[in-house]
Amino acid sequence: MQKLISYPLSFIVLVLVLLSLVVFHPIQWICLHVFGYQAHKKSVDYLNFILLKIVIILGTTFSFENRESIPKGVPVIFVANHQSLYDIIAMIWFLRRSHPKFVSKKELAKGIPSVSYNLRHGGSVVIDRKDPKQAIPAIKKMADYIEKHKRSAVIFPEGTRSRNGVPKEFAQTGLKILCKNAQSAYIVPISINNSWKLLKYGTFPYGLGNHITFVVHEAFAVKDFEFKDIMQKTESAVVNGIKI
Repeated sequence: MQKLISYPLSFIVLVLVLLSLVVFHPIQWICLHVFGYQAHKKSVDYLNFILLKIVIILGTTFSFENRESIPKGVPVIFVANHQSLYDIIAMIWFLRRSHPKFVSKKELAKGIPSVSYNLRHGGSVVIDRKDPKQAIPAIKKMADYIEKHKRSAVIFPEGTRSRNGVPKEFAQTGLKILCKNAQSAYIVPISINNSWKLLKYGTFPYGLGNHITFVVHEAFAVKDFEFKDIMQKTESAVVNGIKI
């Protein structure tokens, strides 16, 4: 019954999302080319705020716990599990003070209004998953960027989204490169819950009535730990905060 009800609501959401992406694409261009980085960032922030509000139609709500514990004025590496596209949308808005940048697959960097433009011009990096050698300098570039500008990187070590909320094994390479090249950074583990339920029927229709939570865990400095301890400490915090 819920799936049947979801079809018309999901159609409305899809139309509003596409309309928002199309409208904000030229807004982003104007903000970046006329007013610069800060204006472009604001346009991206408010686009994602609108995208969060649109899914209220589905009964979807969001909460972000312990944001006040995130270090300020230093590079930050957010490490989280990954369940849906709305992980990224929510993190752009709720972590906006940290200027989050993402590691994205190259397929998303073209053909999608607003999204592709921001990936190419907003400070994120694009990688080819079929070419691991290309990913190494791209992620190093991101590390150099957050180190220089005291901004943040978001990495999902699972690589791909969990379809049922159960976390996959964390890969080490991306996080290791970030830690090696942004040694003044702080690691902030984040556990994401219930985001996967938006896509429990597949790409369409959406799941209804979900409360998506983001739990920010205690931050720690990269320079205070060996990488093997960073990996263990981070994965343990993220996984222990996931409720299946």
